[in-house]
Parts: sequence; C-alpha cells; structure tokens
Amino acid sequence: MKLAAACQAAQAAHLDLVLVSENSNPPVCRIMDFGKLLYEQKKKLKEQKKNQQAQKVKEIKFRLHIDTHDYEVKLNHAKEFLAEGNKLRVTITFRGRELSHPEMGFELVSRITEDLAEVAAVDAPAKLLGKNINMSFNPKA
Repeated sequence: MKLAAACQAAQAAHLDLVLVSENSNPPVCRIMDFGKLLYEQKKKLKEQKKNQQAQKVKEIKFRLHIDTHDYEVKLNHAKEFLAEGNKLRVTITFRGRELSHPEMGFELVSRITEDLAEVAAVDAPAKLLGKNINMSFNPKA
C-alpha cells in the first residue's frame, strides 16, 4: 500500500500509522494505537526487570593461621553463599612477618579450592595483591 493511502486509512480509523520494521524492503507499517504500543512495551520491560536478579558478591576473609573449627565454620558459610547463587570472594590477609611466607597463603588457597570444588568453580585464580591474596568463585549449576 502506498504511504498516502496508508495515512488516510489510519486517519479514517482514528489510529496511528506505526513503523514496525524499517530495515525490511519495503518498510513495514501497521495501523494501531501508538500509546497502547508504548504502554505494552513498558509493561514487558518492567516484567523482564522483575524476573532479573542481580548476582551478589559475598566475601569471606581468612587469616594465615586459622584454627580448624574456625576454618570449617567459614567454609560452611561459603557453601551457603554459593548455594544461594551468589559469587564468592575469598581473601587471605597477612599480618606483619607472615608476608615473608606467601607460599603458606597459597597452600591455604589450594585447601579452600579443594574443599569448595564440588559446589564452586574458580572464577579468578589466586593473586597476591599487597597484604592480601584474593580469589573468586562462581557457584556450579
């Protein structure tokens, strides 16, 4: 249909001529209420946002010389965070002379990685940044 005829048909129906697909050849238009189209698009967008969930990053801090019970408690918290679908960041903090033995920190990191292997996958490998070793995990599906 020609553009002039389409505009006349839209005015006769008291509706708008809305461009649906401009990239096609010839461009596709539809006779409809433009306000209703905008309302439906906003409603769809709002529904999509409602169903979306932002992924949170939870952090657990360990010390180099941590007792077994404290380690297990923190590990259980980590497993709970991962079960909820959150990302997990593990930080091992060094104090004073502990920094002269970073290999002990990386041993603790490998122990944590082994214990979390069944519920999490390594997102970012362990890195020594200043007085901390940081590592992050993603929950397994």
